[in-house]
Amino acid sequence: MADEAATTPLLTSYKAKTATGKAPSIDDAIETYIGDTGAGQLFKAILLAFAWAFDAQQVFISVFTDAEPHWHCTGGGHSSCSPAAASPCALSPGAWAWDRPAETSVVSEWGLKCAGPALVSLPASSFFAGCLAGGFLLTTLADSLFGRKKMLLLSLVSMSVAGVLTALSPNVWAYAALRFLCGFGRSMVGTCALVLSTELVGKRWRDTVSVAGFACFTVGFLSLPALAYTFREASWRNMYLWTSLPSLCYSILLYFLVQESPRWLLVRGRKHDAIETVREIAALNGGGITCSFSMLHACATEREDAGAGGDGVFATLQSMWERRWALRRLAAIMTASFGVGMVYYGMPLNVGNLGSNLYLSVTYNALAEFPSSILSWLLMGKINRRSSVIALTSVAGLCSLACVVIPEGSGERMAAEVLSFFATCTAFNIILMYSIELFPTSVRNSAVGLVRQALVLGGVAAPVLVALGRDRSFWSFGVFGLAVGCLGLFAACLPETRGRSMSDTMEEEEYKEAAATSDGMDNNADLV
Repeated sequence: MADEAATTPLLTSYKAKTATGKAPSIDDAIETYIGDTGAGQLFKAILLAFAWAFDAQQVFISVFTDAEPHWHCTGGGHSSCSPAAASPCALSPGAWAWDRPAETSVVSEWGLKCAGPALVSLPASSFFAGCLAGGFLLTTLADSLFGRKKMLLLSLVSMSVAGVLTALSPNVWAYAALRFLCGFGRSMVGTCALVLSTELVGKRWRDTVSVAGFACFTVGFLSLPALAYTFREASWRNMYLWTSLPSLCYSILLYFLVQESPRWLLVRGRKHDAIETVREIAALNGGGITCSFSMLHACATEREDAGAGGDGVFATLQSMWERRWALRRLAAIMTASFGVGMVYYGMPLNVGNLGSNLYLSVTYNALAEFPSSILSWLLMGKINRRSSVIALTSVAGLCSLACVVIPEGSGERMAAEVLSFFATCTAFNIILMYSIELFPTSVRNSAVGLVRQALVLGGVAAPVLVALGRDRSFWSFGVFGLAVGCLGLFAACLPETRGRSMSDTMEEEEYKEAAATSDGMDNNADLV
């Protein structure tokens, strides 16, 4: 009864505002002026989504640059050499040699074969640690000071420059440090691209644009085995140059072609900039605007009065911390994301432990993301988000555990691994789209950024588990399966958002939360 009494003033206050027209929806206001999303604006949104392709390349490039090459006996040296030996570490230097030139991998160039799993996994773990650090330090800037567009451009440029410098690394320590910087810069690329692209189009196209981003991520992932096969006899440094330089050119293209989010501009109280942006979008969609922007002015004024923008860099985090419902949602979805991230980033790194062709294994994993993107789009339109996450993480966990008992090198093991990765990819996509709906515009980029950092945190642990799994598969496939299957159950703590409109301020979302609680109490009372 106390909870019910507490929610009554909030419900009454908000209903009064909406009834008098004081709190118009930003969605409705913007779409009133820009009209239907045209081909030109849709092209810009998909161009934005292509940032995910460069993001994918930096995430999974170490699958090839840090790969453990095959070796063979040469017949030299003072000790006998057996091709069946598990490792050449106990053999004399002249008794064996790499199958390919030493510069094709950092492992062979710097002699990391016998250095132990900690040093072998250091560059990949450093990259994910950089992603984690950058995510926590930079995630609020897109909601507060910089906005979505500037933050995206800064992230792309810093990631690309770090990638170019990585190609000049003289040793493994410099290489690991530069991978950390690359991860730090890359941390906000996917988040800002996803949020900005969905905020630039109308309601009808949001799911499509989100899935376009995931499809572009697949394109970037799929480009790696082709690029690696092209440079299979050349230095691993070529991989970094050929992925980083195009990303720099892409950043310049975005600077001139893409606008800032009008939703963010309105929430921050920048009315003039928001109106100019909406005017540009409307012209691009083929609609000229001659009427006044009174509704947009009303939206901006109402959001300013509600304090949605916040002044400090960490104001968005504080606003979530002070609200129990927001903190509960964030904790639940981040916990589920950690398990998903461990498998999502770990499985491609672990394909070398399958005992099959590396190029084909990575290609199969990359191809699994295409139907995953399509399934994500279908699920978001027709099936509940919460139950989808739980079901997909359960399937991923079971298939990963199956890889522990299926014999190495068999087709069944490859199929189980691909199916586990497919289910994880789909869960990954749905979690990101789900998090967009769970939080309002004023904190959306920060919330989605934190969710992505939870995914990346799982990726930090993955390289070490992969290195340990080379001797015993339970430490890779087994731990992956338990993590994603068990932690995915935390999605049951989240509210269902299918069919709901997106909120703009914490006040609006509080009203919806209070209304849902009140409806639940009324239903329980009716049952009694």
